[in-house]
Parts: sequence; structure tokens; C-alpha cells
Amino acid sequence: MSCTQTIIDYGLRSVGIGERLLPREGYDLCQQFTLIGSGLIWNLYFAVLALAMGFVLATVVALGKTSSSPWLRRPADAFIFLFRGSPLFIQFFIAYEALVLLPRAGVEVFGLTVQTSWLTKAWAGALIVLTLNTTAYTAQIFHGALMSVPRGDVEAADAYGMTGWTRFRRVIWPTMLRLAWPSYTNEAIFLFHATTLVYFSGFPAFQQRGDALYYASYFADRTFNPFVAYPIAAAYFVVATLLLIWLFGCVNRRLNRHLPGRGGRVRYRPLLVR
Repeated sequence: MSCTQTIIDYGLRSVGIGERLLPREGYDLCQQFTLIGSGLIWNLYFAVLALAMGFVLATVVALGKTSSSPWLRRPADAFIFLFRGSPLFIQFFIAYEALVLLPRAGVEVFGLTVQTSWLTKAWAGALIVLTLNTTAYTAQIFHGALMSVPRGDVEAADAYGMTGWTRFRRVIWPTMLRLAWPSYTNEAIFLFHATTLVYFSGFPAFQQRGDALYYASYFADRTFNPFVAYPIAAAYFVVATLLLIWLFGCVNRRLNRHLPGRGGRVRYRPLLVR
């Protein structure tokens, strides 16, 4: 089988397009690059959706943490402490065991039966855990940024007659993002790498359609050589991380475009004479 045919057959296998059965012989570099790259689609799925939902939830939790009302502040503090204080690996197992205990027939809500079996699948259950985990870490980052918003900016907004939602949307929130974005970039990278833990969690892969580490482990077990499949998976993650850094760098330049010396291209200027 040619490499082109292998890519056609297995390039989108992880999402159910192409060959249903995994290769049983050969295990050449083309097969390994193709299938591990196909599995990376699931890692990107977990990372993109968890970051998007976690970003919104983290903003709400950070505002709750800064609230003067204990009814908002204490639940936000407890949520952040719970998910930052326990390992993500254990959170996966606890969540899976809790979701498995739900009735298979579903849960009745206002006379309607809501199905729960889909929550035990990796695409849903693992995504929920990753979202809650990154929400806690991001909320702590956003809270620190909110506390660092210059008082002069808020007073200037008050002087212009901005109050409530308008002041938050036009002054406080953009300033918070500018202050938090470098740390949030690191959180996004850590979350993307943490998607590899889904393979080790209790959430099963649907019809052998796993992530990049699932296929890397498959080839390592059958070739008895982990020094090919796992470096291929690592190379994919390095490339994806570089792309992530570039995208977040573009957003950072956009957020700081009004500051002198922040909107231009990064240039390397070595110090030749001190």
C-alpha cells in the first residue's frame, strides 16, 4: 500500500471516516505518522472547546471571587481550591466513577427523561473535566489581573460617566485581558498537553477512535519500539504548540496595539557592546 493510499484510508479514521479496522501488519512510518496525526484531531477538539468554555466560565468565577458578597465569593473560592488542589488525573477517575453511577435509563427532569449514557464517553465526560479544571486555573489568573487593574483607569471611566456593565466592558475587562494574557497563554499550553491524560483516564475511546497517544501506544505495543511512535506524537504536539503560541501572540499584539512598541514585529537585537 502506498503512503498516499494510507493517508486516504487512515487520515480521518479518528473521526469515523475511512478504514474501520486498525492496520495489522507493516507498521511503517507512513502509517504511524498518519494515524497519530489523525488522533491529534481529538486532542485539538478537547483543547479548543475546553478553552472556549473555560474562558467564559472563568470570567464569571473571577468576578464572583472579587465580589464583596460572601454568597458569591465563597463558592468561587471553594471551586478554585477544589480543582487547583487536586490532580487532574484523579479528577478524571472521580468524574467517570460518578457519571457511571447515573441511571442508564436516564434522569427524569420535569417529567422528561434526560439521557445520561453519553456523559461516560470521552468526548463528553473528559471534556467536562478539562473545562472545569481550566476554569479554575484561568479564574485565578483573571482574579489576579482584576486586582491589578490600575485604579486610575477605573476613576477615568467614572469621570466619563461610565458605570456598571459599560465600565466593565470598555475599561476593566480589556485591561484585565492585557494583564492576564501572558499567564493565560501558559495555561492554554498546559491544557493542550493535559489532553493526553484522557487516554489514561477511565473514559473509553468510542470504537477505537482515540487521540494521538492512543495510536502511539498501539504502535509501540505492536512494534515493541516506543522510540518511534512516541517521538512522532511529541513532534505533532511541538508543532501544534508553536501554532498555539503564534495565535495567542497575535491576540496579545491586538490587545496591546495602542501601547508604544507593543504592536510591531518582534526583532532580535543582540547586545554586542555593553
